[in-house]
Amino acid sequence: MKPFRKLLICTLAGGLSISTANAQDADSTGLPGDQFSLAAALDLFKKASSPEDFEKLLNTEGNDANNLDLNADGETDYVKVIDKKEGDLHVFVLQVAVSETEDQDIATIELEKTGESTAVLQIVGDEDIYGEETIVEPTEGDAAAFLTGNREEHGPAFVEYNGVIVNVWLWPSVRYVYAPAYVAWRSPFRWRAHPMWWRPWRPVSFAVFHPRRVVYGPRYAIVTTRRVTRARVFYRPARVTSVTVAHRHSANVTRYRSTRTTTTVTGPRGKVSRKTTTVTGPRGNKVKRTKLRRN
Repeated sequence: MKPFRKLLICTLAGGLSISTANAQDADSTGLPGDQFSLAAALDLFKKASSPEDFEKLLNTEGNDANNLDLNADGETDYVKVIDKKEGDLHVFVLQVAVSETEDQDIATIELEKTGESTAVLQIVGDEDIYGEETIVEPTEGDAAAFLTGNREEHGPAFVEYNGVIVNVWLWPSVRYVYAPAYVAWRSPFRWRAHPMWWRPWRPVSFAVFHPRRVVYGPRYAIVTTRRVTRARVFYRPARVTSVTVAHRHSANVTRYRSTRTTTTVTGPRGKVSRKTTTVTGPRGNKVKRTKLRRN
């Protein structure tokens, strides 16, 4: 029995290794967004005491949110935070200086106060970085959700929480920006001008970075519904993109977008839009990822 048990253990271990590798390949798009975790950024925003503190956390190596190297100089990029404010609406732009003359928006955190003690937020990944606008929001928190709904699973690559909105009012950074004396934070740093404490590090491979990203999965989810509807109209005219980044990644972005198809099917609960992406992993295998949106 002992040889059989050893063989079984080896077989299971080998299967686990293959499964893990395949999962990593399936989640890889070859786009810059593979190197920046939207969920990790939200988690750091939750922990931060202010937008300035959030910027520092984003650019701290051990926090595993940022692995970007948009200018391909072999070092991680410094991510600036810029708060664009209008009334109770805040759009925190996460931006990288690609050169002395070019910047590139990575994502925006859209925050809105919805009541005396309620607020909602999402992070939206830029379409040039993620291939399309990618929306991530918290699914649990210290405060209870003030609108509940159902958790829907659509295969191993995608989980969506429909109708669940987490109240983020108790997050320290949220309370900070709604204080009467708050002045909108705008990072003072730019190309080649960084804080004294910052030390860039060499980016790691996707295979190394990916496991560090997935730990945030249970607390954050990709969704298709925008909660802060005013944010897109407010931010869009101010969006900043880099010609260098667009040119460098144009082939991968085009390939990613060309493999996406949207179909509408009628199920037992009404019409559902199904969006399928064929993703090519670093090992050349192709995996289809499907997102469903109820109409």
